[in-house]
Amino acid sequence: MTDGIAKARTGISGFDELTLGGLPAGRPTLVCGSAGCGKTLFATTFLINGARDEDEPGIFVTFEERPVDIVANVRSLGFAMGDLIERKKILIEHVAIDPAELAEVGDYDLEALFLRLELAVDEIGAKRIVFDTIESLFSAFQNPAILRAEIRRLFDWCKEKGLTAVITGERGDGALTRQGLEEYVSDCVILLDHRVHNQVSTRRLRIVKYRGTAHGTNEYPFLIGEDGFSVLPVSSLGLGHKVYDERISSGIADLDAMLAGGGFHRGSSILLSGVAGSGKSSISASFAAATCAAGERALYFSFEESAQQTVRNMRSIGLDLQPHIDAGLLHTVASRPTFYSLEMHLALMLREVQRVRPALVVLDPISAFIDSGEQLEVQAMLLRMIDHLKSEGITGVFTHLAHSQGEAKTDAGLSSLMDAWILLLNRETNGEFNRELYLLKARGIAHSNQVREFVMSDRGIRLVPPYLGANGALTGSARRFEEARERREEQARMAEAAQRRELVAQRRRRTEAQIEALRADLAADEMELHSLSEQEADHIRQAEADRAAMASGRGAATGTRDDR
Repeated sequence: MTDGIAKARTGISGFDELTLGGLPAGRPTLVCGSAGCGKTLFATTFLINGARDEDEPGIFVTFEERPVDIVANVRSLGFAMGDLIERKKILIEHVAIDPAELAEVGDYDLEALFLRLELAVDEIGAKRIVFDTIESLFSAFQNPAILRAEIRRLFDWCKEKGLTAVITGERGDGALTRQGLEEYVSDCVILLDHRVHNQVSTRRLRIVKYRGTAHGTNEYPFLIGEDGFSVLPVSSLGLGHKVYDERISSGIADLDAMLAGGGFHRGSSILLSGVAGSGKSSISASFAAATCAAGERALYFSFEESAQQTVRNMRSIGLDLQPHIDAGLLHTVASRPTFYSLEMHLALMLREVQRVRPALVVLDPISAFIDSGEQLEVQAMLLRMIDHLKSEGITGVFTHLAHSQGEAKTDAGLSSLMDAWILLLNRETNGEFNRELYLLKARGIAHSNQVREFVMSDRGIRLVPPYLGANGALTGSARRFEEARERREEQARMAEAAQRRELVAQRRRRTEAQIEALRADLAADEMELHSLSEQEADHIRQAEADRAAMASGRGAATGTRDDR
């Protein structure tokens, strides 16, 4: 039970979310539109998904196509309707009405049809029913009073039986249907539209009314493809997305190093803008390759080159994407911007995102859509894409071709919506073009404000630290010439310093030799002085001995004389 009324899920991607649960259960729904807009497919998808996924058998009442044709038509979209018929989950009732064989008299009505359908309902226990199309059923009625009465009776009969009914109808002149009554007695009215603008066709769906419940009221693009009928309720996106502190690598180590903590936030929107040939696609491919190298899936939308051309071109910078494609990690989608309308491009991209469930999505380039519609239409389409990626926590990388050098804006006016902006420049100096990279902004991350020279080679992408010369930052051959000159000057200074060191060493050796000679002379003088000192000491000792001897001799002589 949703919003006070029971709802029957259709199983149509996006539509059940748009209607908050599906179609009104046990009530009639009118699906109207011009020829070729997808009414029968919508009704068939509703019936098949109910029988297959919701255990609600259904009856397909056709007034135009044969049962075998209906089964063949839906088989091309991957629906095994024949198997459901064999299992008594679906019953096809082909009611052929030829107005030429009928005569409308008095109380002519559809009583016989109701009896036939009641038997079919009882046979399989039907919960759902499809009438395709109502114009064929009422083509025999010429009396407007009887026609209106039988239309009301048909809708009331569906309600009495508790059948969730889908009734298809052709678009009328100035009204939703040809009879102009079905839309008023239906509880839910869905308008399908197939329009062509600038030779580009677009299918759109609008819920005109839905009694008893809230629902989306805008026009929504829908797809009819190999995956069946799908609707994308893109307008329900908002700003309630989750944010991440986790970082992802750009695949370029020098670029990651320009951000504090290394890398960009997961789930952020990253804009690469620059003139032609500045390296936008190469950086976006590096993002995708780094994501795949981490074991996550990446989805690459290319609007100017084929997938094979992108793979070949990236090999020239040492980046081989083919192994990631073969491993099922990198999914590529290439299409011209003018091939579909803006709404259809958006629907296709969102469907691929839902199918692949990537961690990173690349749109290369978004400027290709500028010629596909008005600026506000392009901005609205890309805004919805950005919001959807953020709501899913998917990192988005968007490239944009700038028309002038260093242009700090985009034609689509989306720069303010981006979390990070990498500006790529091509500068002509000394007869050559040199690439430069400037990290214009990175919300929530401290980052370098330096302009880096952007160098691509077969060894990959490098960001060369800036060289600041006397006349400003130098790049390319001017930087290499200046660096070579500085190296020569440095080598000359080193040679001069080595020569000076050798001269000092020679003087040190001469001085040390002289010091050694002086030390030897000093030692010789000291030895000579010591010898003289010794000799002088010996002389003094001898003199003292001689005096002592003389003194002793005189004393002996005096004593002798006294004795006499």
